[in-house]
Amino acid sequence: MSDNFPRGRAAIAGLATFGIGEKPGYSAMELTAEAATRAVADAGLTLGDVDALFICQPDDFFAGLSFAEHLGMRPAYTDNNRTGGSAFMSHMAVAAMMLDCGYIDCALIAYGSNQRSAGGKLATRITHNQWDAPYAPLFPVTSYALAAARHMHDYGTTRAQMASVALAARAWANTNPEAFARGPLTLEDCLAARIISSPISTRDCCLVTDGAAAIVMTRTNRARDLAQPPVPLLGAAAATWWNAIAQADDVTVTAARESGARAMAMAGVKPADIKVAQLYDAFTINTILFLEDLGFCAKGEGGPFVESGAIAPGGSIAVNTNGGGLSCCHPGMYGLFAIIEAARQIRGDAANQQPGTHVALAHGNGGTLSSQATVILGSLDSL
Repeated sequence: MSDNFPRGRAAIAGLATFGIGEKPGYSAMELTAEAATRAVADAGLTLGDVDALFICQPDDFFAGLSFAEHLGMRPAYTDNNRTGGSAFMSHMAVAAMMLDCGYIDCALIAYGSNQRSAGGKLATRITHNQWDAPYAPLFPVTSYALAAARHMHDYGTTRAQMASVALAARAWANTNPEAFARGPLTLEDCLAARIISSPISTRDCCLVTDGAAAIVMTRTNRARDLAQPPVPLLGAAAATWWNAIAQADDVTVTAARESGARAMAMAGVKPADIKVAQLYDAFTINTILFLEDLGFCAKGEGGPFVESGAIAPGGSIAVNTNGGGLSCCHPGMYGLFAIIEAARQIRGDAANQQPGTHVALAHGNGGTLSSQATVILGSLDSL
């Protein structure tokens, strides 16, 4: 399967974020359009150069049509794949293959949400699943709490170890001007925080923010002549094992095990080759699970790994260098922001720039640990 992916032949040529934190007065689509036009300009292109739109909005099931209309465009192709926060990694895979075969010439992938300004909440009652609803779980936090509780039972993971993920994210955010949540955060703060769904507390949960993000992709040989250093896509893979977590064989193992292995095989890299990783941290347990399933540590060792400081500034692997969903931003879905932070590290213009970064991983999660998708980005030197 890996031989069929066009390794490095498509690249991110432009990127932008907009409205991170609180941006009252903007609709979700207005935020998205602003990020999109800025990303196109960052690439040194115009909207007239774009012939494919990829989007996944939180409040519009026809977002592909609305986005084209809002931008005043008539794209040759639109994609509105909805797998939650992993959708944008899948968008990249589709765009890369379409670019490589010449079906499209320039893709715009965008997302935006005014979740905070619109009064959105992180947790709501589950009513759509007749099997779960009688137990009154909160969506999505109870599903992640189930995974955390089982990980604790099987491997001895502690709330303090989960808090280490939040502390590392805050340490990165404190030196990122774009991050929404900055300032002191202690282990005691995390352990004393109000429990939302045991064992997950408010400090284990991602932010609720506004924000938008967009990237522009084109063929790498064309991107070389544009305004910014190209960020080639070396590998991209997705995997879905369930929708409701109650259908999981083992709630401590996610489909990241599959998506990560396939993406790395396409890219020709191993976990040891990757020193920068942007992981979808909707909850602290996510980071622990994904570090294990992507191969950065063994199953069951994620707790001690993060507790050791391995993912914090100065650790062995730089994880969520912008502060992640826990401290930078989380406007409903975070996947595209993870991609942009990975690309910024490759381009050399990240707030917490890691020197000599030629390969970076971005991993997206959708639903309740349901859909997993991984992309490997590189520099021109990695080709």
